[in-house]
Amino acid sequence: MIQVSEHSSQLAYLNNRPALPMVAEMAIGVAVLATKWSVRKRGRRQLMRLDTQQLHDIGVTREEAMREGTLPFWRP
Repeated sequence: MIQVSEHSSQLAYLNNRPALPMVAEMAIGVAVLATKWSVRKRGRRQLMRLDTQQLHDIGVTREEAMREGTLPFWRP
């Protein structure tokens, strides 16, 4: 378990680090966005593959699953 003083020193280190260059921040932003889109697309595909009983178990109708599953990956 991390002690409070150790945790505080880790936070202090992170807060005192120099900021990333703008290009690096942009690259991280693009990577995060691509990951979100990929996860969203995969989740929607999996949702459309569920059978009626599985959809019932999670409280989603077939119509709701199809509507969500056909959304483009960039739409939340």
